[in-house]
Amino acid sequence: MILITGGDCQGKTAFANERFPGLVWADGRECEEADLFRCSGIHHFHAYIRRAMEAGKQEEELEELAGRLILRNPEVVVVTDEVGCGIVPLEPFERDWREQTGRICTRLAAASRKVYRVILGIGKEIKG
Repeated sequence: MILITGGDCQGKTAFANERFPGLVWADGRECEEADLFRCSGIHHFHAYIRRAMEAGKQEEELEELAGRLILRNPEVVVVTDEVGCGIVPLEPFERDWREQTGRICTRLAAASRKVYRVILGIGKEIKG
């Protein structure tokens, strides 16, 4: 697994396409859970987590999703926004989503052979 993270609109997907050409993408903004296990790249993974939470998935179910993704699609490239920076949101759901995304991405980073942080289109390898 490879994890690519960074702020919104920082060029993460372009970096992934340049570094790992030919990926078949699943878009977290609209894909089904099964697509996460069939693709070679997931972008907007943070959006998938949000959608799953809005659909009623509980913390334990999302933790299990992270484990299944690690086991069933170990070569996938996961692109996600870094959502834990900045002002803590007032809305409880926004705080929960941010915390859950951070926990899941921390678990994915631990299982990844490489982790990149992208800022202004420039990828910095932080694990690997």
